[in-house]
Amino acid sequence: MMQLNFIDLFAGAGGFSEGFVRAGFRPLAHVDMDANACATLRTRVAFYELRSTKKGMQLYERYLRNEISQAQLYSEVNQDALSQVIHAQISWDTMGDIFKRIDELVAWRKVHVIVGGPPCQAYSVVGRARDPQGMQNDRRNYLYQYYGEVLRRYQPEFFVFENVSGLLSAGNRSYFEEMQALFKYCGYSLDFKVLNAADFGVLQERKRVILVGKRMATTFEFAWPYPTENSFQVGSDLFADLPFLKAGDAISVLPYCGRPTKYLKQSGIRNGISFVSQHITRPHHPRDLEIYRIAALQLQNEGNRLKYSELPEDLRSHQNQEDFSDRFKVVNPNGKSHTLVAHISKDGHHFIHPEPEQNRSISVREAARIQSFPDDYFFEGGRTAAFKQIGNAVPPLLSEAIAKALRKYFKD
Repeated sequence: MMQLNFIDLFAGAGGFSEGFVRAGFRPLAHVDMDANACATLRTRVAFYELRSTKKGMQLYERYLRNEISQAQLYSEVNQDALSQVIHAQISWDTMGDIFKRIDELVAWRKVHVIVGGPPCQAYSVVGRARDPQGMQNDRRNYLYQYYGEVLRRYQPEFFVFENVSGLLSAGNRSYFEEMQALFKYCGYSLDFKVLNAADFGVLQERKRVILVGKRMATTFEFAWPYPTENSFQVGSDLFADLPFLKAGDAISVLPYCGRPTKYLKQSGIRNGISFVSQHITRPHHPRDLEIYRIAALQLQNEGNRLKYSELPEDLRSHQNQEDFSDRFKVVNPNGKSHTLVAHISKDGHHFIHPEPEQNRSISVREAARIQSFPDDYFFEGGRTAAFKQIGNAVPPLLSEAIAKALRKYFKD
């Protein structure tokens, strides 16, 4: 089989990379500015280096159990592999150093694909609404220009660019039009489509614009992956085997409380590890816990979501009830979750666990499962950093579907 290589820009915790690796692509470099995300990427590189042997997997599991240090884990891994992860903010000032490091990693190899998408807040409809300037002065609006520089240097056959669907309307469409013009100038014909992760095995409604470019093509229509039927549910199929938690429980390793469901096996989320790690949740103020309980009971008993104005007056701390109408939101157990976002790192009000008895926001592991990360995926940096990485990530199952569709072009 032909060895296909890729570079991941603005890599975050590695959701994009995970899908491409599963589809048979080999990463040459990952670049990100967040130190915790880079540590997560290195740990995932260590996993792939160690998983081929029983001894290696035992070592990795010992790390998940906190029986050995990160330094001990990394010492058993090829250091050249760990050097794939480049911790750097991509800018005009750093581009030269980043190119130098990527050149060393690429060496004589061909770069077949570049993947990635810059931070999405500047294109997000919610982000623009929150910012008094409508994000017009945000430097993140122009990160795609660095992406273009990388395309020009390495000239991959294809690239895959991911971002929020709000990109299509940001700046009265000017950002997306300028982006397309730049990529065409770099030598690529383009096709784009808004894909919903829920159509590709992810138990989450998450719409993202995917832009695919093909080099030296007159016209290009990408053979998009076909949506698959997905009738699984968060409550009975995704969360059912996870141990009971109360708010603030922080036991890092726990045994599963049930056998893997059909969905967990089919999606690869339960993939061999005999215990669950990072099933930890944040503590909450007693007033918030009472609101969580009311919201979860209302969804369970009445089938509808709580509106802020319906709360008892003594539980309301905001006079503006219209803007905060859905401030507290329960994850739907009888279908798919609403879109997971990085704000979950700040509070859990928008991601309340559906079981009133547990009375908490979702755990790190539950958030990772909503994004379709496998249970052996470890997020470095602690609870808050893990939530941020997960909320910003590309769901691996969505990435894998795109990667498999792309791979057919090389086979042909």
